[in-house]
Amino acid sequence: MISKRFKSRYLLWLRPKSLTRRLVLAAGLWTLVGLGIGGFFLASVFRDYVESSFDERLVNTIDSMVGASEMAPEGYVRFLRPLSDQKFVRPYSGLYWQVSNPDQEHFRSRSLWDQELEVDYSNPAFVLRFRAATGPDGQRLRIAERDIEPPGSASLFRYMAAADVSEMEAEIGRFNTIVTWSLGALGAGLLLAMILQVTFGLYPLNRLRRGLADVRAGRARRLSPDVPPEIEPLVKEVNAVLDFNDRLVERARTHVGNLAHALKTPLSVIANELDRAEKSELNLLLAKQAEVISRQVEHHLMRARAMARGSLPGIRTEVGPAVGDLVRTLEQITKDKNIEFVIDVPKDLYALVERQDLDELLGNLLENATKWCRRKIRVSAADLGIEAGQAWLCVDIEDDGPGVAAGALEALFERGKRLDESMPGSGLGLSIVRDITEMCGGEVKLARAKLGGLKVSLVLPAGSDLP
Repeated sequence: MISKRFKSRYLLWLRPKSLTRRLVLAAGLWTLVGLGIGGFFLASVFRDYVESSFDERLVNTIDSMVGASEMAPEGYVRFLRPLSDQKFVRPYSGLYWQVSNPDQEHFRSRSLWDQELEVDYSNPAFVLRFRAATGPDGQRLRIAERDIEPPGSASLFRYMAAADVSEMEAEIGRFNTIVTWSLGALGAGLLLAMILQVTFGLYPLNRLRRGLADVRAGRARRLSPDVPPEIEPLVKEVNAVLDFNDRLVERARTHVGNLAHALKTPLSVIANELDRAEKSELNLLLAKQAEVISRQVEHHLMRARAMARGSLPGIRTEVGPAVGDLVRTLEQITKDKNIEFVIDVPKDLYALVERQDLDELLGNLLENATKWCRRKIRVSAADLGIEAGQAWLCVDIEDDGPGVAAGALEALFERGKRLDESMPGSGLGLSIVRDITEMCGGEVKLARAKLGGLKVSLVLPAGSDLP
């Protein structure tokens, strides 16, 4: 069975807009036209040569007949010597001669046996001419004829030499077959050579495509500069764009950090002062609104940081180590609950997400699971394969807690929304998880877990090899 990688790399010319297809088809068309014209020219030249040789043979036969002729005393033509070709003796051999006069019986070769060549005396042949006729046994004949007055004769005699054209046509057919097969083999060889030449010539573009796929999948940060001079400027421009994007992202991170520090410090001061102030109705209102502002600031700053990190190409993180580190940390924090963590994450499974973002996603989900579980949390991951040119993976986090009613699942994504106000937290966890996931191109799904509690499915772009 042909692999997807083979189809992608070696059958690119089958794609409608493929450069390989265009070059091969254009070169193949010109090759086909050139070989066709050349084959037609060769066939025409050979046919002309064979036909002229055939006619020359008939003319030589008439010359031999005239040279061997003499007038008998009775007034008819006879030959002083027989013609050399033995076909004139064998009946229906395909080679014939005949000397005719309207006042005498036809003088003809033994090869005609009981047949004779038709003569049209009403159409004089003072000049040598050729015509087609049907001969003995239905043979297709080509006849050369001429009216000649032999020495010692006062009347004209029609000298005719005829030959079956089937041998000539068979010879021409054999030549045309040889030419057709030879030019066909030459054309196939040239087409194969063109495909190999174009494939070899465009191989650097295929390397460039794989290089971009490596950057996209996180296996490389930049394109390799080891390319032919023709595409070196393109590689330099792409790498320059990637460098510029890195600078923009780093600048955005710096601004986000500065903004976070500038907003959180005054809000912390306001919250502390309100805690120490008199618990009046106004102060309680201000404290509540300050908390709302703090949540909103934290939410949008988190989104800004995730957006800045998520815009970087060439970033990928292995899922297994990230899950393992978070689980070990949570095991220390939740020792008193004695939670059993079941981890089923394959090795070499990479997500196209920065490690900090993956930790943020998994950390929020695992922290929620530890809050609501009774004794058990299961973390599993799987490769979902490739869809629309992108590889995908799914991380499932399940707990054995009370779960959430189906009608209330969507409410969990609302910012600041907590279904149980008695539990600690800001209500921003799942909202932040969905925001970061969507910015990474993935999605979050909620469902009932087999363990009885909540199941959160995190679908993310994977850093698998692309075709």
